Amino acid sequence: MRVIVSLLAGLLFGLGLLLSGMADPGKVLGFLDLAGRWDPSLAFVMAGAVGVALPAFAWVRRRGAALCGAPLHLPVARRIDRRLLAGSLLFGAGWGLAGFCPGPALVALGMGLRPALLFVAAMAAGMLLFEAAQRRRP
Repeated sequence: MRVIVSLLAGLLFGLGLLLSGMADPGKVLGFLDLAGRWDPSLAFVMAGAVGVALPAFAWVRRRGAALCGAPLHLPVARRIDRRLLAGSLLFGAGWGLAGFCPGPALVALGMGLRPALLFVAAMAAGMLLFEAAQRRRP
């Protein structure tokens, strides 16, 4: 049951990314181009996502478990540290340069967009490098 719920949630998320334009790097870069031909439409997409997510997270937190009964693994860290800032900068730089972030890149990869293949390969390499660096930390 958990696999089916996960699959349906992923399909719904991917469909939302497609319909909203988040899987189109040109649309994303237009949103990020504040000094040029700025396209504010993705701000409404993000506001809609936050509007749906906030009450859902509050409800699930009160419930104490996922809908399928799985335990919750919500973040507990509240501190802004160097790792968080560095990760945010890397994420923003990748988003601004490529027009992709991880979710939309996977959707675009499924659509056969060639730039998404390069982004996903670089993202996977970065994740592997991070894991290797984490294993070496004392």
